Amino acid sequence: MGQIIITTVVVSVLCALFALLLSFADKYIADYGEVKLTINNDKEFTVDGGDSLLSTLRNQKVFIPSACGGKGSCGYCKVKVLDGAGPVLATEKPMLTADELNDNVRLSCQVKVKKDISIQIPEELFNVKEYETTLVEKLPLTDRITKFRFELPEGETIKFKPGQYVQLKAEEYPKGDGYEGSDEEVFRAYSIASSIRDEKHIELLIGYTKGICTTYCHKVLKEGDKVTINGPYGDFYYHDEDTEIILGAAGTGFAPIRSILNHMRDHDVKRKARFYFGAKTPDDLFLLDELKQFEEDLYDFKFIPVLSRTTPEMNWEGDTGHADDAIKKYCKETGKNSSAYLCGSPRMIESLTKALNEVGVTDDRIYYDNF
Repeated sequence: MGQIIITTVVVSVLCALFALLLSFADKYIADYGEVKLTINNDKEFTVDGGDSLLSTLRNQKVFIPSACGGKGSCGYCKVKVLDGAGPVLATEKPMLTADELNDNVRLSCQVKVKKDISIQIPEELFNVKEYETTLVEKLPLTDRITKFRFELPEGETIKFKPGQYVQLKAEEYPKGDGYEGSDEEVFRAYSIASSIRDEKHIELLIGYTKGICTTYCHKVLKEGDKVTINGPYGDFYYHDEDTEIILGAAGTGFAPIRSILNHMRDHDVKRKARFYFGAKTPDDLFLLDELKQFEEDLYDFKFIPVLSRTTPEMNWEGDTGHADDAIKKYCKETGKNSSAYLCGSPRMIESLTKALNEVGVTDDRIYYDNF
């Protein structure tokens, strides 16, 4: 019995070493030479083979969204591969639906460019740009959430739809007081919180989660630092419709809602809107003066915070429970003539969607961005 266990361990170790050797050889020894990359049948690039499709595209200034640093765990970097990719990897399958697999959709971070390859991507991705911005303001809003304001280089502007997001690059950084360092560069996605009229700046609301990028932003970055940002991305954005608006968010999910509210004010949009914001305690509420100003400036807007952990000492006179409770309470008569914009965790989106359905908002009028 002991001999069998020893043999099994030895074989496993040898297999692991062999896999590492193959990976090393593929990365550092194999020379795939120059290959042709064709995009949407009409754009051709001559590129060096051997890198991931995601990195190869980025080197050609074609930016595909990716929030996990190319690890295959976010599922954002999907492209349709027409020809030239190998078989679907096990790391891709959990992120792809059956229809996507049948339609040759792949995760570009997991596809290695080894020969001529042809892909399809949305045309709007050619409008995505990368900017070397400067952090000009870092303003704490709560004990966890900070507003970051970045200025674009002289002569450059960004055009986006209210609700879309950008990707911020976290550089390598050493271990510091109370946080671990990072020896890798990663990109993370953050919703744009600023007005589309301000084409020279990008504002983000970033919560500290002790992750690589949030640590970089909260602990490492200081005003005056250069920060690489690319975008815009996303199909979550404001739609000009003849309906009332229900807004739902929590925490940094306020960011795209803020951009939408700015858009409504900038364009004098005359639509009734109600914003249900979920939080734990009054200390988790922020930008209240700004929200009060929105109530004064917009056609018919009300901010309705809903707290889930109140005590008598807080003297809280507003709504309690969760945002979905408030939606069911206040939207019974208006839901059938409403559209909704939601931003928060998948669990929150699910509960809000259920509440919206109960008051008559159909799925085709519920727009959401989960994170």
